[in-house]
Amino acid sequence: MPLDPRLDRLAEIAVHVGLGGLKPGQELLMTASVEALPLVRRITEHAYKAGASLVTTLFSDDECSLARYRFAADGSFDVAPGWMFEGMAAAFRGGAARLAVVGDDPSLLAGQDAEKVARANRARSQAYRPALELITASAINWTLVPFASAAWARAVFPDASPEQAVEQLWNALYASTRVDQADPKAAWAAHNAALMTRRRMLNEKRFRALHFSGPGTDLTVGLADNHAWMGGSSKAANGITGNPNIPTEEVFTTPHAGMTEGTVSATKPLAHQGTLIRDIRVRFEGGRIVEAQASAGDAVLQKMISTDEGARRLGEVALVPHSSPISQSGLLFFNTLFDENAASHIALGQAYKKCFTDSESMSDAEFATRGGNSSLIHVDWMIGSAEVDVDGIRFDGGREPVMRKGEWV
Repeated sequence: MPLDPRLDRLAEIAVHVGLGGLKPGQELLMTASVEALPLVRRITEHAYKAGASLVTTLFSDDECSLARYRFAADGSFDVAPGWMFEGMAAAFRGGAARLAVVGDDPSLLAGQDAEKVARANRARSQAYRPALELITASAINWTLVPFASAAWARAVFPDASPEQAVEQLWNALYASTRVDQADPKAAWAAHNAALMTRRRMLNEKRFRALHFSGPGTDLTVGLADNHAWMGGSSKAANGITGNPNIPTEEVFTTPHAGMTEGTVSATKPLAHQGTLIRDIRVRFEGGRIVEAQASAGDAVLQKMISTDEGARRLGEVALVPHSSPISQSGLLFFNTLFDENAASHIALGQAYKKCFTDSESMSDAEFATRGGNSSLIHVDWMIGSAEVDVDGIRFDGGREPVMRKGEWV
């Protein structure tokens, strides 16, 4: 069966829009599931055409991942392949670009022991941190792109046949990544320009905090000193301008780790490491979660926020209009790359150093002094909807409407 030509266009967008192209001789390190091989092959071809010297792909497999929880000794869940992550960090320090193909089964680990899942995630996060720090600092060009796996499709379209589910999911992915348009690159250029307009407005306002209000939500998120709003395309330290997420609809910045107060309720389920966490509700005091609960996946939520001290504090706040194409699709994707672009959201854990006005010269100590949060995790969850309002709070205490009923004012 011939491949859908849109798959090739997605691969081209991944390389030329997501990564922003490749420098002649630049290496590319890719991760993907074995099921995503058709897309990986197309991306590899476009990467070499763009000048890559070497494309290396690390594959994963759901059945192999489950085998660990079924058969491995208890002590194995405190082990991670540090040698592999050290190699990835070395590749990034050497200038390699990073591309992740995502499309995991959102419920893969739902029936597994929450304690083992938490231990395995913690070990992996610790081992991966040297590589992750280079990504969050935008030292290299990197991006994430989707692949419609069969398990993901079943979760999104449970009433369709397996074949129809995959087809419907692909149609939704192609629409949200703009590859079904006549000129996808031009569509992305226009979209990035619109996001830049929002960034510029918020950076000119210089709000001290944002206030979110809606059903179950009365939350004030203080913003870090000298924060900068980002979103859409951005330039990495290596000089390449790309889009870290394909798709993306957000503008985002760094909250102050000690200045979030109030309560907030999630407006969508969170798919986290193979577990669905539903109806999250938390309360912040002094920037820290002091109460947290979920109607499903609560054990995983509690383990997640106990990863380290920074896991109970915010590392990102993002604004997304309810009218975003992903939201208007009416679909719940059970995938953070998509669901975070359907609604305004916050992220627990590590903050992005790039979301400061002078990030290139900022030391780690200054990052912390200005309110930047550090953690082994960075987990986004959705708090926006058509019922949520957002106000900007100025330094003089005055308020300005930013969003009403989920839309930009």
